[in-house]
Amino acid sequence: MTEAGPTLRSALEAILLVVDEPVAEVTLAQVLERPTQEIAAALRELAAEYTAAGRGFDLREVAGGWRYYTRADCAALVERFVRDGQQTRLTQAALETLSVVAYRQPVSRARVAAIRGVNSDGVMRTLVARGLVEEAGTDPESQAVLYRTSSYFLERMGLRDLDELPDLAPFLPDDVESLEESK
Repeated sequence: MTEAGPTLRSALEAILLVVDEPVAEVTLAQVLERPTQEIAAALRELAAEYTAAGRGFDLREVAGGWRYYTRADCAALVERFVRDGQQTRLTQAALETLSVVAYRQPVSRARVAAIRGVNSDGVMRTLVARGLVEEAGTDPESQAVLYRTSSYFLERMGLRDLDELPDLAPFLPDDVESLEESK
């Protein structure tokens, strides 16, 4: 006796849940080894069922394929969730990078990487995307882009200006000069 696989509807839902762009009916038919007309009918039934049930998402046919979308009346909530989720926690790497920028600004990515001892390009992109760090011109000698903290950084940290940053000296090892020279 063989085990029954997922239903057509379950299989469609599972696939559509992980796609990042619309998937054509013919592609789904090939993957699921079912006739295209059967796939098309199942997709339309699912879309109608989600709409009738008032789900928080739609199954829509767009750009030659099918994909899940947030229902329009839920979009503002999802946007707030995504925006607030981005602003709540920073990784250890992001905190280290942000500290280097805050205390050494304006500073290049290469200088941040030299101080941290690891490549910080991805973390810098994240900090820029979150609005905590911004471009501050270019270094006249190397032409490298320089970065500084933003006014949003000050706002999130509860500071009026950078002079209110705590003194870094108590947190540094006694031989910080020799550490910097060795990098």
